[in-house]
Amino acid sequence: MKITITQLTKYYGKIRALEDISLCISGGIFGLLGPNGAGKTTLLRILTTLLEPTSGQARVGEFDVMKDPGEVRRCLGYLPQDFGFYRSLTAFEMLDYIGAMKNIPARQRKEQVQAALAEVNLLKEARRKVGMFSGGMRQRLGIAQALLGDPELIVVDEPTAGLDPEERIRFRNLLARLAGERTVLISTHIVADVEASCMGLAVLNRGRLVFSGSPEALRDRARGVVWQVEVPAGRWPELEERYPVLSTRALNGRMQARLLSDHPPLAGAQPVEPGLEDGYVYVMKVDADRKEAQHA
Repeated sequence: MKITITQLTKYYGKIRALEDISLCISGGIFGLLGPNGAGKTTLLRILTTLLEPTSGQARVGEFDVMKDPGEVRRCLGYLPQDFGFYRSLTAFEMLDYIGAMKNIPARQRKEQVQAALAEVNLLKEARRKVGMFSGGMRQRLGIAQALLGDPELIVVDEPTAGLDPEERIRFRNLLARLAGERTVLISTHIVADVEASCMGLAVLNRGRLVFSGSPEALRDRARGVVWQVEVPAGRWPELEERYPVLSTRALNGRMQARLLSDHPPLAGAQPVEPGLEDGYVYVMKVDADRKEAQHA
């Protein structure tokens, strides 16, 4: 399902949460990447018809989110960042209740609930109370409720926050499997979530779109500006103050680090192949530098 966003802006009073966002999402798994406060959740809430933009347009498939909110809701499933389950209900009871709220006829509801539980590998836990579920199981149950009604678009906000590494991997694999038949839109501040599963991505920072394209294209933004250096521990504060540091490790009384710089930061610095996180940090740095230059 295609999503088209055109010059979308959102103000909360005098605070600008989104600034002139234009973006096209054609299908598969697409990631919205950015720090907390970047505007990701605001954008998702507009796309899911929970919030009206100040200006601009957003379309989900053929439907305008402001003019046709009912049609948009019928073709999407949404897992917000904070999804409240009734802990005293079983997984089946919880989904049956949500299915009723979605106006799924009773005859179809049982079949859909069982199919959704099977899809997220929770069918054996159908009679278990939700309060006994782990964080990863609750996230999978959240996806199960989003699947009710067989939506063409699934929207998930910060889906792996708070999960342990094993649960995070399992959840990413689930989303990748679901994207074979649907469009999946993920909002996250975790670069690894995007790297593991997304075919396209957009980076938001302070309400602005600072990058859109493939993970490979984001990685290439940092090509030629990532360096590995090794310095005595005493020189580290000086280096840290001058350059954005990507990673460090102590090595026999010395510090080995990966840095961002448009030129060799030190004699003996070695250029290294960039990763996706390097590209992300670089576009965020470029945006910060641009903002600073505007206010200079």
